[in-house]
Amino acid sequence: MTSTAFNKRGAPPPRFNALRATPFGLAAPLRGAAFSVTRRDFLRTGGVVVVGFAVGGGWPRRSGAQPSPGTIAGRSLDPRDVDSFLAIQTDGSVTIYTSKVDVGTGLRIAMSQMAAEELGIPIDRITVVEGDTALTPDQGGTGGSTGIPRGAVEVRQAAATAREALLTLGAEHLKRAPADLTLDGGEVRPVSGGPGVAIATLVGGKRLSLRVNPKAPLKDPTRYAVVGKPLLRPDVPAKCTGQHTYVQDHTVPGMLHARVIRPPAIGATLVSVDESSVRNLPGVRVVRIESFLAVVADDEWAAVRAARTMKATWSEWSGLPGSEGLDRHVRQSAVERDEVLVNRGNPSRDRPDVKRLTATYWWPCQSHASIGPSCAIADFRAEGTTIWTATQGTHGMRASFSRVFGIPADKLRVIYLDGSGSYGGNGNDDVAADALLLSKTLARPVRVQWMRQDEHGWDPKGPPQLLDVGGGIDAQGRIVDWETQMWVPVTVPGGRPLLGVDAAAIPQPHGQSSGNISQNGDPPYAASSVRVVVHWLKQTPLRPSNLRAPGKIGNVFAVESFTDELAAAAGIDAVEFRVRGLTDPRALDVIKRAAAMIGWQSRPSPNPRPAGGTRLVGRGMAYARYKQAENYVAMAMDVEVDRSTGRILVRRVACAHDCGLVINPDGLRNQIEGSIVQTLSRALREEVTFDRSRVTSVDWASYPVLRFPEAPGVEVALIDRPTLPPFGAGEASTAPVAAALGNAVFDATGVRLRAVPFTPERVKA
Repeated sequence: MTSTAFNKRGAPPPRFNALRATPFGLAAPLRGAAFSVTRRDFLRTGGVVVVGFAVGGGWPRRSGAQPSPGTIAGRSLDPRDVDSFLAIQTDGSVTIYTSKVDVGTGLRIAMSQMAAEELGIPIDRITVVEGDTALTPDQGGTGGSTGIPRGAVEVRQAAATAREALLTLGAEHLKRAPADLTLDGGEVRPVSGGPGVAIATLVGGKRLSLRVNPKAPLKDPTRYAVVGKPLLRPDVPAKCTGQHTYVQDHTVPGMLHARVIRPPAIGATLVSVDESSVRNLPGVRVVRIESFLAVVADDEWAAVRAARTMKATWSEWSGLPGSEGLDRHVRQSAVERDEVLVNRGNPSRDRPDVKRLTATYWWPCQSHASIGPSCAIADFRAEGTTIWTATQGTHGMRASFSRVFGIPADKLRVIYLDGSGSYGGNGNDDVAADALLLSKTLARPVRVQWMRQDEHGWDPKGPPQLLDVGGGIDAQGRIVDWETQMWVPVTVPGGRPLLGVDAAAIPQPHGQSSGNISQNGDPPYAASSVRVVVHWLKQTPLRPSNLRAPGKIGNVFAVESFTDELAAAAGIDAVEFRVRGLTDPRALDVIKRAAAMIGWQSRPSPNPRPAGGTRLVGRGMAYARYKQAENYVAMAMDVEVDRSTGRILVRRVACAHDCGLVINPDGLRNQIEGSIVQTLSRALREEVTFDRSRVTSVDWASYPVLRFPEAPGVEVALIDRPTLPPFGAGEASTAPVAAALGNAVFDATGVRLRAVPFTPERVKA
C-alpha cells in the first residue's frame, strides 16, 4: 500500500499563458489560439497542442536523472561477466546488480543470502541494485516465478566464480595452497586458523574481469550458515511505518503532475475539447495529441480537479460483447488455430465397464486490482531520458519505448521503484508511456498518477478461460480416458499496445499475450490416454495480460475439480484417489502432509449434511505440480457454507509446499500465504464486468476483494530439499486454491461449482 494518497506539492499561483509547440520547443505565449497536430508532425517534431494557464511565465528547469549508487569504473553489463552481477567495494562490502526486481516477494533478502553464502560475508554487507537499465545486466523481466531460479541463481554462480578467484588471490598473498583456505567474514583465511587477508585488500574497488564459470563449485549445503535462515526483509520496517518511498512518492525537481482523461468508451475517439472548462483552475495546462487528452499542473490537486472538470466530446463506440453471457461468446469466438498440447495413449472405445463424465469450467476476466493505482515519472531530454517506474521488466520497457518513441536505447534509462502491487502486467507500462509522451511534449519532467477508475477500468485484464473436460473411470476406479478442451486467447508477438500511444495515433506493434496460459491442462495422475487441445482465439474482448500464475489457476481449477468428480463417481476418497494415481515421491509427500495437517478422515462420499441445518461444513483437497515441472503443492481446506445466504466462509487452509532448496523460510511462507489469500479473493469475489462500451467494475464496490475479517487461518509446511535447485514461489501456491475451495463446497453441500467467482448468488442458485 502506498504511504500517500496524493502528493500535494504547492507552487506559486501562476498567471494565464498559452504556449504553442514548434520544432524547437515551446514558443511564445499564444492568445486564444487553438491548434491540431498530426501524428506525423508529433513524431517529427514532438509538436502538440498545449493550452496552458500559468502565472509568472517560464517553465522551471528540468531535473536530472536519479543519482547512481557507487559503482566501479568500467563495470560490465554483459551477463557472461562476473562484474555484471557483483562488485566488491573498497570497504569490503558487496553490491549485487540484477534486473529481477522485488515486487513484494522478498527477492532482495533471498538473493543477498545466496550471494553472502558463496562469498562468505555477513548479510548486512550486501546491497542490492535492481531493475536499473544503466547499472544491471538484462536477466529478463520479473515474472513466471523466475526471480530465484534465474535471477538469484545467476548471481549465486557469479559469486561462486568470484569465490574461486578470491581464494586464488588469497593463496598468492598468504603463500598457501587454495585448498588450505576458506572465505569467511569477508576474509580469506587458513582453514587451520591464523591471520587472513580481507577481500577489500585483494580486489576492493577493482574489476574482477572474470567470465562466469557455470561449473564453479557451490558451497556444500551441509555447511550453509545463511541460506535457509529466516532473515527479516530489510524493506518491511519502513513499509510498516509509512516511510518507504514508493514510485507514487518519488519526486524530481521541476516536476509537473498530470492526469490523463480517458474516453467514456474503449474505442471512442476525441472529437473536441472545451479548454475553457478548466480556465478557472490555477496553473492548469491542457495537452491534446490526436485522441490523447491530458491535463498538467504544478500542483497535483489542480490536475485532479481539472481532469474531473474538463469537458470533451467523444465519438460513440460499442464494440464489446458485454460480460453477461461471456462464456457463450468465448465459445463462439473466432479461432486462430487449434493445437494439440498432449496426446498420449489410445482412448478406449465403447467399453461398457467405463463410467464417463463431462463438465465445463469457467474462469472470468479479472483485474490486477493493485491497491495503489499505477504511477510513473518521465524526464525526457535529448542528452538522455529517464523513467522511474514500478514495471516488472525495465529492460523490456527500454527496448519497447525506444522503438515507439524514437529514443536511442543508450539514451534511455529505466529505473525501478517499488509500486503497490503488480502481479504481472498491470497499468505500469501504460502509465510510464503516458508520462514519457507528456514529458517529450512539454520538455519537463512529468509525473502521471492514475486514479482508481483508471486502474480498474483500463489496466489489461487476465483473460477469460473456458474449459470442457471429459473422462472415464473403470470398475477399479482408475482413470481410463481424459480430454481437456480449452478456449483461450492466442499470443501475438509484438508486445501489448500502450493506451496513450494508441490514443496519440503513434505507430506501435499490436501484439497480445496473457503469458503461458495453457499449462497444467493435463492431469498429473496416471491415465490410459490423455488428450489436451487448446483452441487459440484470435481476440479477447478486453486487452489481455499475464495475471499472477497466468492460466494455471483456471486450468488446475478445472483439472482438480474434475478429478474430485471422478473420485466421487468411483466412490473413492478424494485423497486416496489421488495417491493411487501418483508415483512421484515428492507429489505423494505434499499430499499426505497436507491431509495430515488438516486432519483428513477418509470417506468415499461427500460429508453427510444435517437435515434443515443452515451452516454446512466441508473439506476439500487439491494438488498441482506447477507447470508440471516445478513446485509441488497440495492444499486442503475447511469451509462453511450458509445455506440461507449462499455465503462461503473459508475457515482454515493447510498447504504443503516443496520448491526444492528453501532459501528464506519466512519469506517463502509470506509468499505462500499471500498467494492463497489473493486467490481466495479471486475465486470468491473477483470478476470484471463490462457493457457494450466500457468496463463497469471500476471501484472496490463493483470489483470487491476479500477483506481482512474474511481471511482464514493458513498453515504452511515447507519441505526443504537443500541438495536440489530452488524454484520461485511467487505463483505456485495459487494454482490449487480455487479447486480445493470448490471441492470443499461440494463436500459441504453436494453442489458442484464450476464457474468462478463463487458469489453467494451463484451458490444459492
